[in-house]
Order: sequence, then structure tokens, then C-alpha cells
Amino acid sequence: MTESLAVSDGAQIAVDVRGKESAPPLVLVHSLGCDHRMWHHQTGTLSQTHRVVALDIRGHGASDAPGGDYTLERLGRDVVDVADGLGLEAFDYCGLSIGGLIGLWLGLHTGGRLRSLTLCNTGAKISEAARWNERIEIASTAGMPALVDGVIERWFTADYVDAHPEEIERARAQLLVTDPGGYAGCCAAIRDADLREEVHAITTRTLIVAGTHDVATPVELSDFLHAQLTQSALTLLEAGHLSNVEQPDAFTAAITEFLS
Repeated sequence: MTESLAVSDGAQIAVDVRGKESAPPLVLVHSLGCDHRMWHHQTGTLSQTHRVVALDIRGHGASDAPGGDYTLERLGRDVVDVADGLGLEAFDYCGLSIGGLIGLWLGLHTGGRLRSLTLCNTGAKISEAARWNERIEIASTAGMPALVDGVIERWFTADYVDAHPEEIERARAQLLVTDPGGYAGCCAAIRDADLREEVHAITTRTLIVAGTHDVATPVELSDFLHAQLTQSALTLLEAGHLSNVEQPDAFTAAITEFLS
């Protein structure tokens, strides 16, 4: 069931909710340039044991796309507001890329709400400001079509692109319908986020998932998180950036085992 919830600044955030209402809640947050449909390989399995809440971050999917730069705190507050709106006192959390960065913020600021953290293909600081400023400029002037080819190259390995054209087309379609202003706003949030000096304070039980061929968030970023988070385990998958899409069975198995 898909619904829309108002968060504390008035924006509407879209959520897709599956599974029994009595099951333990699991919040899923997608990568930049995707939406909740990114998890289509996982939701069927995960909703058998959990109440799966997959949201569209602001600027993406069916959620509102307010103008201007976003902040990591605002994106984190959106997750908390959605949880409050659904009556979730405590929940498991899984986020990929910007979703993982949001998870780190939640671990630092709302750790008492978290049963567990799964941080996928992410880092305490992702890339440099120049890259995000370039993305912001392209999205703001030329729109999403000008970004698609370069993003796809960073999301998947070349072998996967050749072997799975239907998944690549699905990913391209999600990128193309992303609001360029919302995309730029989230790029600003990533650009301005640097949690490297703080993440050691996270005490939530954590699974870190990395792709061995990920050029967007290289394994070294996950190694750093694993070293800093004392209650963490690290899983490596033979995949690029969207490891849940490129290695769906291995990814789902790792998450399922961790949550159980």
C-alpha cells in the first residue's frame, strides 16, 4: 500500500508499506536518483517477516521536491517523521548510498529508535564537493537526461549492464523521472555531509554491505565504517554501487540473516 505522509516542514513524503502491521518494522531508503522501487528484489522476501516501509526521499519518486539545497539533518528528520506518522516506536533501518548516509545520521541522533542499522554502499563522507557541484549544475541546467549515462556507469559493472538490459532500463527510467531540483537538493546534502569524526559514537548493531567493484563508494569507505563502529559486521558482494540490484539474492540473504 502506497501512501503519503506530511513531515514537520509540511512536505509530503511517499511511502510504500508491505507486510503485516503486527510484524517488526523495517525502513528502507534508496539511493540518489532512485525511488522505493529500487528494492523490488527485496520487498517480497522481507515483507514475509517484517512490516516493510520503503519511502521516497524528498525530491524523488512521489514525494515532494521543495526547491533549494537539502541537508542531511532534514533528510534524517523526514525518516523520523514518517516513523512517527506510522506509529513506529522502534525500527530496523536499511539504506543504500545517500540512504546509508541518512542511516549514519539516525544512528548518531536517534539511536534509541533503531533496532539495527544496515548501511549499504555508503560512507561517512562520499566523494568531494566538486563532483556534487558539477552534478548540481548539470541537473539544474541540462536536466536528468544529461546525467543518465554517467550515473549508470557508476551504478553497475560493465558485465552486468551487458547481461541485464531490462534492469538497466528500469534504473534509467527511475533516473529520468527524478525531479532535477530534488536531485540537486540531495546532491547538496551529500556534498555538505562529513561524519568521519562522529561515526565512532554509533552503538547500534550494524551490518555494512559493500560492492567490490563500487566506484561511487569504494570498499575503503566501508572498511573505515567497520573500523569505527564497534558493533558492526562487514559483507562484501561482487557488485557495483547498486549491490541490491546487481546481486539481489546474495544481498537479500545477507539482510535476512542479519535481521533474524
